[in-house]
Amino acid sequence: MSRTLKWLLFIPVLLFAIVAGNFVYGWHAAGPSERDVTVVIKPGSSIRLAAASLEKGGVVKSADAFVNRARIFGATSTIKAGEFLIPAGASNADVLSILTGGKTVQRMVTIPEGMTSIMVHERLMANDRLTGEIPVPAEGSILPDSYAFDKNESRAAVVLRMQAAMKQAMAELWPKKSANSVVKTPEEAIILASIVEKETAKKSELRLVAGVYSNRLTQGMMLQADPTIIYPITKGKPLGRRIRQSEISAVNDYNTYSMVGLPKGPIANPSRAAIEAVLNPEKTDYLFFVADGTGGHVFARTLQEHNANVEKWFAIRRERGEM
Repeated sequence: MSRTLKWLLFIPVLLFAIVAGNFVYGWHAAGPSERDVTVVIKPGSSIRLAAASLEKGGVVKSADAFVNRARIFGATSTIKAGEFLIPAGASNADVLSILTGGKTVQRMVTIPEGMTSIMVHERLMANDRLTGEIPVPAEGSILPDSYAFDKNESRAAVVLRMQAAMKQAMAELWPKKSANSVVKTPEEAIILASIVEKETAKKSELRLVAGVYSNRLTQGMMLQADPTIIYPITKGKPLGRRIRQSEISAVNDYNTYSMVGLPKGPIANPSRAAIEAVLNPEKTDYLFFVADGTGGHVFARTLQEHNANVEKWFAIRRERGEM
């Protein structure tokens, strides 16, 4: 065989090897993006539609090349819907691995313990990555926690998850109610838990505060919880000033300084821990408590002891210039 004929036969093989090498190299080579890019893959998207989004976002050089390579190197892989973070320089292989792995960008909204529903509403409405209008959720219907959501998810869907979490928590906790709990229904548990939550910021005090209120309810005493005065005035937002004497004596369905028993509804969204506290309150003979200046409280069995503790608290506030 002549040398010329050998070269003529070798050239196609060489060209094929070069093309194949480039094809494989292009699958693993660094991508064109110089920064991290967030890509949204809509539900039901084909690999071609996904590739078009990737090319538009600058993640891949060519949608067609990505599709062709993906069909060979990722033939058994299925892309997932969602929002994905593609790191700078990600190769085609990396990108397909991310899209098929299903690890979407996690966006979170946090509802702190004891947040009122009007403030939950404001927090959700202020989040520009959520969509749609919602009414203020029913007070006490939302379980405080951190919730993941997808970009452009509806606010209504997020609220439904928060409310489902509260229903699930109550379904789990109610059967564990102890014999010394004074609440007769899950609704009463939410109401009392919301008061306990607003009275103390210390988790270590929740069961003890619940025990004090349980004692007062059992003995027919007024709860006299300051947060129940504020709620009908601001719907749970900060009052921003001292409570007035006229507000202390106001008669309404929430003010526990002018009524015996529980208010007509919750004054906040209580945490799981606060609900557990009222369902299993600490056994105690305390009937009173007042702030101690550190975020906690001093507890008392008698009114005389309580008045002395109140005087100490007033002295602390005077030293701080609050009175």
